Amino acid sequence: MSTHTLDDWIALASSTSPRGQAFINGDYVDSASGETFTALNPATGARLADVAACGEVDVDRAVSAARASFDSGAWSRTSPAERKRVLLRFAELVREHTDDLALLVSQEMGKLVMDAVCVDVPFTAGCIQWYAEATDKVYGEVAATAPGDLAMVTREPLGVVAAIVPWNFPLNIAAWKIAPALAAGNSVVLKPAEQSSLSALVLGQLAVEAGMPPGVLNVVTGMGESTGQVIGRHQGIDCLTFTGSTLVGKRLMSYAAESNLKQVWLECGGKSANIVFADSENLETAADKACQGIFFNHGEVCSANSRLLVERDIKDEFLSLVIERAGRIRPGNPLDPASNLGAMAGKVHTDRVMAAIAAGRDDATLVLGGSRVSVGTSDCFVEPTVFNDVPNGARIAQDEVFGPVLAVIGFETEDEAVRLANESPYGIAASVWTDNLSRAHRVAGRLHVGTVSVNTVDAMSNQTPFGGVKQSGFGRDLSLHALNQYAALKTTWISY
Repeated sequence: MSTHTLDDWIALASSTSPRGQAFINGDYVDSASGETFTALNPATGARLADVAACGEVDVDRAVSAARASFDSGAWSRTSPAERKRVLLRFAELVREHTDDLALLVSQEMGKLVMDAVCVDVPFTAGCIQWYAEATDKVYGEVAATAPGDLAMVTREPLGVVAAIVPWNFPLNIAAWKIAPALAAGNSVVLKPAEQSSLSALVLGQLAVEAGMPPGVLNVVTGMGESTGQVIGRHQGIDCLTFTGSTLVGKRLMSYAAESNLKQVWLECGGKSANIVFADSENLETAADKACQGIFFNHGEVCSANSRLLVERDIKDEFLSLVIERAGRIRPGNPLDPASNLGAMAGKVHTDRVMAAIAAGRDDATLVLGGSRVSVGTSDCFVEPTVFNDVPNGARIAQDEVFGPVLAVIGFETEDEAVRLANESPYGIAASVWTDNLSRAHRVAGRLHVGTVSVNTVDAMSNQTPFGGVKQSGFGRDLSLHALNQYAALKTTWISY
């Protein structure tokens, strides 16, 4: 853990000048048009850098570089042991640059710098390392055939993989995509969110430093409606993996259908339910985790436990515990290690969160927070906000707010709890609190989501797949299963 003080982080920030050029074929390059956009720190409003606004020409350059590197075999046909060596060095370089990367992530999206130090950067390095270790441990198959026939099933890289990633965990989610794609032997074009381009650009540079051939990992920056759309429609991209809103995910599927029928893997929105039963004996821990599940990263988490379903026998008691804990969380300077809630990702997003809170005031009872807060020169901060007695059909119970807003809903029976949890267009995750083992298995089996966390919230690891159902999408990040998204199965049948 970093021992830096606020003054240390301020000094580091003042001495850092991040590069905003795109990273294509192993070099930083300007956009072909010369156009840029300004990256701003939402916690201060200060300019961070001018970032290349890449267009069709730039995407073509990146895809061509990726295709050339793939066809050359410099990465795609090298040995698994060699890819493993380079990816392990890549992971180590990420760790060596922890402070620089953490500072960039904090400045780009208002994240607490200590969260970036303790979560974002180490988890990014750990993910890359995990897939590096898997590279030489995933084998092909030999099918059962009659004597005289040999049928081999092998996994082959798809070619050029494009990854479009969001701003809330710009390094982590990039690693979830690029690490398995690279481990499988593909070349990659990474498109970060415009709000968080600077940290992603460093990944491109570190990959080359680690020994990855030029063109294997390219980073193109720009707006979703321009750069992202070009990627979605590009004929030279074989696979597109995306994390972001459901609306954009639907558009990317349509772009693939209109172009070359590229594979599309989506991880989209969520409105996860956290179900607390009266037979859960440790309500103190459950309350701690309920706050973590919605207020961590300012609620800007696709699997945030934003709906709290509590059995009515304990609802008042449990709500008091949650309010008491949430009341200790106050917005502050993200570079201050003492802060426990950072800034929202920008003024536009802060406006959206406040509009959702305004709608919540019409449908439910506001019991905590609800205000926009200024810290220093920025008003992109929102208090932890809790609504009680929320109808499950209300906007704040159905729409993904992506902010520190908790909707509390009571229930009487297990059946009602399951019904309420499943009455959502999304299905990425859910949590269940109970000390009844049978109930834990029973309820987990009935929840229509990708991950159920029992007696904890938002559990995930490199070893387990992460993704959803319904309008949360159908892709899977993490685990060996993710490798299947970036490889094609080939049958070679030999008669002898």
